[in-house]
Amino acid sequence: ATRPEHEAPPEIFYNEDEAKKYTSNTRMIEIQNQMSERAIELLALPDDSEENPKMILDIGCGSGLSGEVLEEHGHYWVGMDISPSMLSVARDREVEGDLFLADMGEGLFFRPGVFDGAISVSALQWLCNADKKGHEPRRRLAKFFQSLYNSLTRGARAVFQFYPENPAQMELITAAAMKSGFTGGLVVDFPNSTKAKKYFLVLMAGTPPNGYVMPRALGEDVTGDEDETVGYSGERKTHKNRRKGRRESVKDKNWVLKKKESQRNRGADVKPDTKYTARKRSGASRGW
Repeated sequence: ATRPEHEAPPEIFYNEDEAKKYTSNTRMIEIQNQMSERAIELLALPDDSEENPKMILDIGCGSGLSGEVLEEHGHYWVGMDISPSMLSVARDREVEGDLFLADMGEGLFFRPGVFDGAISVSALQWLCNADKKGHEPRRRLAKFFQSLYNSLTRGARAVFQFYPENPAQMELITAAAMKSGFTGGLVVDFPNSTKAKKYFLVLMAGTPPNGYVMPRALGEDVTGDEDETVGYSGERKTHKNRRKGRRESVKDKNWVLKKKESQRNRGADVKPDTKYTARKRSGASRGW
């Protein structure tokens, strides 16, 4: 099958028709959610999101599916994507995260140390293509990873699920990350299964006080062409059940007030707090 990045630049490939699949194709949504769950697991964030939610960057956020998984784990998130059509779908779905139209290959524009972690699903390999005159993959990767490193708190992780085309592309990407100061490496889930194999680049922005141990890959003893969801279905169910019990308590009035304060600290125009803040009103959308 032809790889999407060989057909057109991402802002063109992910047009209005392609973007709509992320709200109508249940299989696509399921896979996206599974990979987001695994990426969050590899972030290894402290399990105290109700008391201390983290600020996470979603790189190539698309329609906001990964962001919604972050929300359900109790975290705040900011999303960036190069496709106007995908971001339009995210806005129509009224996702909670702040959205930015941006090309990650041009570098990030956030304050130093503002994010506690970063995730990315199915986006990183696009930086290896020279879609326009002046696009040089090595330069774009360097600019991206250097700016990402600066935007993370020290010791924070960034997890990228991506589809490398060949070993040379994997080396190009990992070398650029390491030259920018990151430590870490590749985690390959289900390495012996053609359909279920998934590549995750797990990076650390500096070494945490307690040291760093690479996460263990899933399904190293699985062989053959098992279904793509093998090993993820049980994990997804566990998280889903846990989140169902957590979701209401996370998004109570205190959660809303904390998020509004966080937005003010980032310079956003946020409505004043009133007695109606976070109150559910039938027939009206919640405005901040």
